[in-house]
Amino acid sequence: MPELRRDPIIGRWVIIATERAKRPTDFSFTKKEDASPPSEKCPFCEGNESLTPPEIYALRKKGTKPNKPGWEIRVVPSISPFLKTEGDLDRHGKGMYDLMNGIGAHEVIIATPHHDSKPFIKGLSQIEKLSGVIIRRMQELKKDQRLKYVLIFKNQGKIAGGSKLGHQHLQLIATPVTPKRVKEELVGSKRYFDYKDRCVFCDMLRQELDDQKRIVLDLGGFVAVNPYCSRFPFETWILPKRHSCDFDSMTKKEIKGYSEIFQLTLKKLVKTLGDFPYNIVLHTAPLRRRKKKGYWETIEADYHWHIEIMPRLTQVAGFEWGSGFYINPVPPEDACKYLKEANNVAT
Repeated sequence: MPELRRDPIIGRWVIIATERAKRPTDFSFTKKEDASPPSEKCPFCEGNESLTPPEIYALRKKGTKPNKPGWEIRVVPSISPFLKTEGDLDRHGKGMYDLMNGIGAHEVIIATPHHDSKPFIKGLSQIEKLSGVIIRRMQELKKDQRLKYVLIFKNQGKIAGGSKLGHQHLQLIATPVTPKRVKEELVGSKRYFDYKDRCVFCDMLRQELDDQKRIVLDLGGFVAVNPYCSRFPFETWILPKRHSCDFDSMTKKEIKGYSEIFQLTLKKLVKTLGDFPYNIVLHTAPLRRRKKKGYWETIEADYHWHIEIMPRLTQVAGFEWGSGFYINPVPPEDACKYLKEANNVAT
């Protein structure tokens, strides 16, 4: 019989369609997607730096010059930004409506100088370097008083909104408001904390570690888990076991542990699903420059940063859009079993 499961963080209901339960091979995306071959015109490849806007930041080999070869990770402005850095917010009302200028930042983080369309970034050291660059960009953008949130995300594959370039990259968008999806988590986390005086994410981790039904990996101070209320087949979260609300507060040791579990989790997903399309988002606490009465007073204690990996194996259709429910044909307990079995992963 199908199950209705309630998300303890934001109160959203998910339908686990047990009678429609599917295996990994039932999804059409288990076959390899068409990958873009290396191209002399790929703007993200080393040697083609003139094809992008001037770099904002780059992790470079000693002695190399900006906007020239010799970089390991490169950050450039988006050529078609959703938000722009120039100008004032000018927030005001127009009748009953609120509006402001589209101020923010939209950056592309090129994860490797080499053309690579694989579903995950090769090399543990490269992932560590990438994590360090993300942290540095977040810390730099915190200095901009107009900004309230920094969202890091990755789209892999055509269905997930990925680029046709086939070159590994992430995007960073900083906004002058806290996104609604994040605010739902913040409100739900605070409500839980006000009632129980505990972090809802920490309680979730504690129960999952006790149950061991949905834990994919427990490694280096981090946990990869298929959430009890997974919205999508094989949805997987990565969370630190140490309570922390800010991604950019990780120590060097934690960055290494996070990078290792991140790499192994994606390898298990690829081993199970093939070159699958997915979205990854980082949910971390908003930028806090002043304490808001009530709202921000407990955020360091009640919120917990996490990575959400969402394979795009099913389509969101009319029922989902109309109701806010999600229908998941792969119970997270089954997804976890498949992922745990994916031990012999390629390097």
